[in-house]
Amino acid sequence: MPQKRRRSREIALQLGYEMDVRERLSVEDVLAAFPLEEEDPEIRDYACALVSALDRHKGAIDELLREQLVGWRPERMVAVDRAAIRLALLEGVFEKLVPLAVAISEAVELAKTFGTEDSGRFVNGVLGRIVRSLEPKAGSDAPGDSPSSGC
Repeated sequence: MPQKRRRSREIALQLGYEMDVRERLSVEDVLAAFPLEEEDPEIRDYACALVSALDRHKGAIDELLREQLVGWRPERMVAVDRAAIRLALLEGVFEKLVPLAVAISEAVELAKTFGTEDSGRFVNGVLGRIVRSLEPKAGSDAPGDSPSSGC
């Protein structure tokens, strides 16, 4: 299961990146262009659900980033780093699909794989700052088991 989730996150990162850099694409357009039929159904379903949830929460996630990153706007980040950060915040904060530490660890690994030489450290630092800002609010909701809706 962990490897399937990792693969789902890789796909979601790529699709989220695509939606981000090609702003006019809908979730449906991005999903139609990616060869998801070649993936295991469990991988495909989770990736699809993540991308749909990313689309729903993008504004709130970016607002959280703007509040916490003084002097930085999400638009100025490397697009892959931004996609990894959004994915971690989605899974760990907004949808509570996995423990926040797991979401951060996965985002850092994705950033190292798909981003620049400094992406892992940057993503870890940004997410660490956000987590520290959220600590008084932590524990108010129980984690969920799956995204609230899929494709």
